[in-house]
Amino acid sequence: MKNEKDSLDKLLSRLENQWDVQELNSDHQMDFMQKLNKKEPKKKYWFVTAIAASIVLMLGVSIFYKNEKPKEFKFASKETKRTDSIFNILIDNELVKLKEKSSPENEQIINDALKQMKTFDADYQKIIHELQKNGENKQIIYAMISNLQTRISFLQTVLQRIEDNEKLKNTSNEETL
Repeated sequence: MKNEKDSLDKLLSRLENQWDVQELNSDHQMDFMQKLNKKEPKKKYWFVTAIAASIVLMLGVSIFYKNEKPKEFKFASKETKRTDSIFNILIDNELVKLKEKSSPENEQIINDALKQMKTFDADYQKIIHELQKNGENKQIIYAMISNLQTRISFLQTVLQRIEDNEKLKNTSNEETL
């Protein structure tokens, strides 16, 4: 212990003139409290940050967002476009009717019909591709109309079968004289 005390004494004697022994003025505590209470206006970086974040967000969306919307085919003639529109409206109406008939008994029929409609749609897309590639000619227009007619008649046939099944179910419990 004595050895440590001697080391400490030597250190203090060596640093004797280097200590800051100046006394603070009497108003020091008041000045300190005023500085604590003084509210500096905060800089409003949030506005600049919000603008920068918006710009970054818009750039990110524009770079990474791919517009996967399929190209709408532009027909060369108004008649072809009108025919396509009318048939597609009829097909959509028949699909709505088919989905309205959805029930546990009809589920398998409807699922099979929707799979077949996907096949018809894939064929239709091939026809449209040929139409874009080769332009409008009688064979391609005929194939397009034939595909659309086939889809409509197929949906009508499926709806008729569902209705027949429902009638058969309702009449199977009745006795006829």
